[in-house]
Amino acid sequence: MQVLCNLCVSPGVLQLECRDRYFMIAVDLAATGDVPRFEAVDGTGTYAITEDYAAQCGYSISILSLLGLVELRASYFSCHTEKGAGFSFRFNLITTYEGVDAYYALNKTCSSPLPWSPREVTCEVNYMEVSVRSELPCQSGSSDDSSTLGPLYSPSTEVWQVTFQNPYQQLPPMNLSQARQEGYIFDHVHDRIVFRTPYGQPESYHTEVTGVPVEVVHATVFSRQSWVVVMVDLIAACSMDEGSYDSGYMIWGTPEALYPSLGTTQISFGLNGNLVEQAAVVQKGFIMERYNSTVQIGIPYDAEGGYRKSFVSDGLSEFYIFNLYLKQTSVDERHEETVLWFHRTLVTPLLTSPLFTEDQTDVDDGTFSIHLGKVPRDVELTSVQLNGQEFAVPFSDSIAYTLTEVRHSNKSHSYTLKVPLHDPIVIQEFSKENAAMLHKLDMNYTLIVKPGDEPYYHTFSVTARMAVSPPSFDVVCTESGIDFKLAYRSFDYLWDFTIGSDRLTPVLAANHGYTMSNDSQSLLLSVPLFTHGYKYKDIGLNGFLGPFSILVRDRETADILTSTTKTCLFNATEFIMCSTNGWMTVVVDLSVVLPSGEMPTRFHLLNNLCVPKAVDGTRVLFSFPLHSCGSTVKLAKENVTYQNKIYLDTSETAVEGMTVQCTYPLVGLHRLFSIHKFESDKEGVGSIIPFVETTKATMTPAKMTTIAPQRTRSPSLHLPPSYPTARYIKVYRVHNKPGQFSKGPKGKLQVKTLLRYA
Repeated sequence: MQVLCNLCVSPGVLQLECRDRYFMIAVDLAATGDVPRFEAVDGTGTYAITEDYAAQCGYSISILSLLGLVELRASYFSCHTEKGAGFSFRFNLITTYEGVDAYYALNKTCSSPLPWSPREVTCEVNYMEVSVRSELPCQSGSSDDSSTLGPLYSPSTEVWQVTFQNPYQQLPPMNLSQARQEGYIFDHVHDRIVFRTPYGQPESYHTEVTGVPVEVVHATVFSRQSWVVVMVDLIAACSMDEGSYDSGYMIWGTPEALYPSLGTTQISFGLNGNLVEQAAVVQKGFIMERYNSTVQIGIPYDAEGGYRKSFVSDGLSEFYIFNLYLKQTSVDERHEETVLWFHRTLVTPLLTSPLFTEDQTDVDDGTFSIHLGKVPRDVELTSVQLNGQEFAVPFSDSIAYTLTEVRHSNKSHSYTLKVPLHDPIVIQEFSKENAAMLHKLDMNYTLIVKPGDEPYYHTFSVTARMAVSPPSFDVVCTESGIDFKLAYRSFDYLWDFTIGSDRLTPVLAANHGYTMSNDSQSLLLSVPLFTHGYKYKDIGLNGFLGPFSILVRDRETADILTSTTKTCLFNATEFIMCSTNGWMTVVVDLSVVLPSGEMPTRFHLLNNLCVPKAVDGTRVLFSFPLHSCGSTVKLAKENVTYQNKIYLDTSETAVEGMTVQCTYPLVGLHRLFSIHKFESDKEGVGSIIPFVETTKATMTPAKMTTIAPQRTRSPSLHLPPSYPTARYIKVYRVHNKPGQFSKGPKGKLQVKTLLRYA
């Protein structure tokens, strides 16, 4: 099916332009498809411009896929050009969509912008064409054999013939009809004789001129008229140098002596049919040199007007394409000018095109930053694999990574990838050798060469070193203890946290009465007052200082690296402390046992020589060894209790006071009833018990009378019964002294004597 669009606007036509020696059409490939078709049109019909027909008739079609263009060049002497006052061109552009052909008419008339030289030669990409000025006399008549040269050469009886001269063989002549069948075209246009031939014809020959390969076709057209022979010598000689690449330049050469010249030839050249002014040659980076009668042209690989294409072959490669356009003018001894026009497509060999990858990570910023540069414009990033996990490009908004693309003026673009150092996808390893935490990220970029879908994989690995330091806790004092908080870093698993020498675990916290919360984000530890680990100092009537330390140890060596110690001031009006080294310290308010309106005159313990260290009205502070000041010892099945009494003197008839006592579990004691040393694994549990005695006690070692307590109460800072007896500080072990206890008949411990130490 066909659709005629003679009046339609041709799709994607970018240029219909008359150039120096040819007419040019440029059409967008997006409108024509990958295989565009053209027809030449004249008064006799339409002619499909196939590859062979184009070379015979003066057409060249170049598909510039890199630019998305198809370009048709037609010689002013092409077969179906209508020669009048100018050169009229008519073409059909044929496009196909869903099996339907559409025809678009492209018409234009050109006049030559430059005067014609006596001899002009065009070395196109697919044919050679030579035209010479005609000076033969005009004759009339017609002949089928001579009609190819037009009416000017149409004698009725003479036959025009052509002979090809070849230095390597003798070739017989042939008439012009035979020559046309062989692919040669002879014509007469605007007083010029035109000869055109495709490259590689049997009658052409190859030679070298000053080291440059040259193809030559030497045709002589002649006609015998009675005793006069008319001959026209037509020589087409073109450099066949394919070019070479050297140090960033595409080099192409042509001999200066292709045609006779009195001196050096005049050269001007450019790209894509545009000649560059001589002053602009150096500015554009082009090079022109003469060496051994050879003209060499150097085109920089990144010259404006060149085309670049990426290619995957053992890595990412590239090649460059240049459509060289050159004019070479020579003048012979007769001062006749010969002009050569060259159209040459030059292609560099495959060149490596390495991508540039740079690690721009700033550890202080906490982010990997990787720059992927020198990515050619026709190469597109489609996905990134991070430590084995693949992410399509562009990234979705749900992930924490960013990928930024920047396009550059040198026809390349770049990508910058950013990934948080502490993202779960990053591999983290501790390096003891570097004393640092290593953050590792392996990347595999998948890139596609366009057009097409040929993939190229580019890998890169980065490692960021982060100096590690032991952690420190945030600490807050509360009314009832101390709270520790640690926000975990990714490498905090390297350390152990201990209370003294014991590793902090949930079991240890439960045994000691701590409240502990531990997850992947943070560690929270609440340490109530009077639990294991406190070291009390500066004890006074109004309170005391309670330091508590968490040690940070190397997990492998158990060496202490650092510690977090917090000392809090605890204000208390009444408390009792039973230390592991055998001291009882108590602050008590005795006002509850005083008769109304009376004030004590003196305070003391069972041994009346043991007086308080501090007194404030009815509040007193005593601190004494458990085995002194008249203390008594009561041994039970699982524990031992040290007891004393605080007396206050108010009258001769009654004695009021408080019973104070410390109870220790037997299992934790290492030395019992020692005069010089007391040692326990655990702190004791203290009690303060008011009492009233009707008769004042006599403090002698031989006799001691006690009255059962009237009521019992605990100090305000003593833990309630619901708390475990969490006083588990390990102390140094010493040998027990014998004599205080003996085993009974059944092996049970029994107290021989109730002892009191003064």
